[in-house]
Parts: sequence; C-alpha cells; structure tokens
Amino acid sequence: MEEILRALVRGEIDIAAAKQKLNVLQIKKIGDVAKLDANRARRTGVPEAILAQDKQPEDVCRLSLAMAEANGYALITRVKESDLVELEKNLPEGYELEINRQARTCVLKRKGHVFAQNGRIGVLAAGTADIGVAEEVVTTARVMGCEVIKAYDVGVAGIHRLYEPLTEMLEKGVAAIVVVAGMDAVLPIVVSSHVSVPVVGVPTSVGYGMGKDGVAGLLTMLQTCSPGLAVVNIDNGFGAGVFASLIARQARG
Repeated sequence: MEEILRALVRGEIDIAAAKQKLNVLQIKKIGDVAKLDANRARRTGVPEAILAQDKQPEDVCRLSLAMAEANGYALITRVKESDLVELEKNLPEGYELEINRQARTCVLKRKGHVFAQNGRIGVLAAGTADIGVAEEVVTTARVMGCEVIKAYDVGVAGIHRLYEPLTEMLEKGVAAIVVVAGMDAVLPIVVSSHVSVPVVGVPTSVGYGMGKDGVAGLLTMLQTCSPGLAVVNIDNGFGAGVFASLIARQARG
C-alpha cells in the first residue's frame, strides 16, 4: 500500500490506477484455504458471503474472523451447529454473533456496526416449509442495508391470504419482491401478474415425487408467461436477496 501511495505522490500513476491497485490488495489469502475478496462490497455493492457448507468449522471460523476484521462484519451462509460452536468459542472481544437458525445464517460483526440503509424490499414465502430459504433472503438483504417487509404461508392453496401483505408491500413502496415457493411454485407467477415492481422467484426443494428436489418448480417459473419475473437457482436465498437489494439500491438512487 505504501508503494502505491508513494507512486501516486510521485505522479507515476493516477488516482484511478491507484484505486485499482488498492482494490487488488484487498484480496486476502487466508493460509492455504481461500482467498477472501474483502473489498467486494465496496467494489460491486455485493458482500462476499462465506459458504460454510462442506467446510471444516475451524476454516469457517478463520475465514469469518478475517473477513470481519477487514470489513467490520462477515456473512456466513449454510452454517452448521459445529460452526457456531467454533465461532462462539473464538469470538473476539468487541464482536457479536447474530444467528438465524431458520435461515442457517450467521453474521459476525463488530459491536455497533451499522449497515447503511439502501431501500426496501418485500419477501413472501408460499408455505411454512419455504421459510428457511425466505429467511436467508431476509438476512442477506438486511446485511445489504435493505428494510424487509415479509409475509409467510401465503401460497396459492389459499390465495386469499396473499392480498393483504401484498397490498402492504406496495403501499410501503418496496422496490422489488422476492417470492419463495416449492411444490408447483406458482406463487411468484401470480405475484408478478399483480404488481408493477420486479419480482424475484426462488424455487425451493420442497415437494413430492416428480418435483425432483425443486426442478419442477424451477421449470414452472422459467416457463411463465407473466413478464417481470426473474428466477434464481433452487434454494438460492442468498442470490435472490442480493439481486433484490441491488434493485432497491438503484431505485433509491
């Protein structure tokens, strides 16, 4: 960093080149395990999440602590109980954990760290079996600074349950609505036919037999004739939360 700043002062590089070089420096190598892109949120508006799935608890902890030290927080997804035990055991003074077991997420952050406010989105879940993925959306959006209005168990089997929360979301000016649904996954299509804001559909791996762990729902959403619906991968609450939050940020200007 000192070399970059000295080169800037000497006039050997301009501000744009210095910024680029400093961004590169933000990619941190953590032992031989991973390279963390600690500057991603500032560069793209999207935080680098630490996917705990299939990682050893010690590695999850080490990566999370490094990210929190660099950015003030670390978002960990698909977290396991063994990961939480390791994090709690090694939690540094001045840091805290925000754990959402339904979402299988954990936010490790400095006490007092505040996420800058960047708009408002809605989150709907068709059934109670879809709530875990919906909560992953909520955690992600809140880390990205979005206020979230949420309503669960409003699927098409009882379509009358949908209209009150949908009205509230529109009255409060949400910039996008994420709709999480399994089984036939029709709810996002219904919602997109009723609103003038972008809708993000999240198929879940909830269903029987030929549902094929969410493939049927994914194909249903992709084949919709209702425009205004974007679709993410099966159970991808993180991706949906990021996409909707970026829309909200642009809408806020």
